[in-house]
Amino acid sequence: FSMSNLEVVGIDAHIGSQLTKTSPFVDSLKRLLELVKELRSLNMDIKYLDLGGGLGIRYKDEEPPTPEQYANEIKKLVEGLGITVIFEPGRVMVGNVGIFVTKVLYRKENEKKKFIIVDGAMNDLVRPALYGAYHEILPVRADNRGKKVVADIVGPICESDDFLAKDREIIYPERGDLLAVFSAGAYGFSMASNYNSRPRVPEVMVKGDQYSVIRQRENYPELIWNEKIPMFLR
Repeated sequence: FSMSNLEVVGIDAHIGSQLTKTSPFVDSLKRLLELVKELRSLNMDIKYLDLGGGLGIRYKDEEPPTPEQYANEIKKLVEGLGITVIFEPGRVMVGNVGIFVTKVLYRKENEKKKFIIVDGAMNDLVRPALYGAYHEILPVRADNRGKKVVADIVGPICESDDFLAKDREIIYPERGDLLAVFSAGAYGFSMASNYNSRPRVPEVMVKGDQYSVIRQRENYPELIWNEKIPMFLR
C-alpha cells in the first residue's frame, strides 16, 4: 500500500486444466469476488478479473461444458459489478481442430501382443508417454475395412515409453497406411522436441478443400546449424 508507483487494478487466477465441469470455476470465482470486495474496501480500484483458462475438451468420452455454458455461469456472478472479465482459452479453442498424421512402418507380433510401429513418436506427441493421455486414433482411409485387433501403437524412438496408445482396439493397418491421432491441436507441436535427433514435423492448415504448409518440416542441417566445433578439436 505504501508504493506510490504501484496501482493494483486486477486479479489473476488459474485453478487447473482440462476441467469438465463449471462448478470448480464457479467456486473459484465466488472466492475471488470476496477478495475483490475486500480490496475495493481498501480503496483499490479493481477493474479486471482474469479467470485464466482450463476449460476441457473431449478426448474420449468426456462431456465438458461449452464455452457458452461456461460464460453463462460466470455472467450470473459478475453482472453489475463493473469489472472486466478476462479469459485465457487455449486447449478449448485449438485442441480438437488439430490432428497428428503418422505412417505405419511395419507390424510386429509375439505370442502375447501386437505392435503397430509408426513413424510418429513421443518427441512429436509426448502426452501419452508423459502422463498416459488418451488420444483417439483412426485410419485416415475411410475404406479401410480390415479386421480389428488390440495392439500397442508405438514409435521408433529407443525408449520403452515411446507409445501413442496401449492396448487399443483398431482396424489392423497395413504398412504404409496413415493413422490420424486426434485432439493434437493443443500440447502437440508446442511440446514437441528434437529428441533422438528427429526433425520436427511440418504443420499444415486446411480449410475445406484448400491447404497450406504453414511450417516447413525441419531437416538435419537445421538441427546442427548453431553448433560449433571448438578450436582445440580442429
